[in-house]
Amino acid sequence: MSGWFSANGETMHATAIVVGETGILFVGPSGAGKSTMAFACLAGAISRGWNAALVADDRTCLTVHSGRCIASCPEPIRGKLELRGGGIVDLPRIGRAVMHLAVAPGPPSVKSRLPPDNEIFTCDGVELHLQRLWRDGATDPLTALCALRPDRFLSN
Repeated sequence: MSGWFSANGETMHATAIVVGETGILFVGPSGAGKSTMAFACLAGAISRGWNAALVADDRTCLTVHSGRCIASCPEPIRGKLELRGGGIVDLPRIGRAVMHLAVAPGPPSVKSRLPPDNEIFTCDGVELHLQRLWRDGATDPLTALCALRPDRFLSN
């Protein structure tokens, strides 16, 4: 998704979380599964005893500071995440965080079985690795991210 871009300080339709020390930005159109996948990652991190917190759901403000993409949340929705069909839940939150990785949830398909190599998400000139993940309900997304990006989650 090279070319995805959020102007510095503008709000975009995305969900941002922190797992351990890794900021994860979930991107994609409405209904793609961003909030559900982020919630599953938060639950997976907590069950592992890792620190995890919501930065923003639905509307995420992205800014660039010192060459890093920083996510934050507009005040009225801080700490709230919508579980589609289930309602709005309050979660542990953090005010802002550096984003290290972008994730694009998508439906399983033969066509998307192997995503393109080296995709990036661009935040006002700052590039983040873009990882596509199927939202199939069978695979724990945090386990998949740990396998696909061990440098971000399993390093000492």
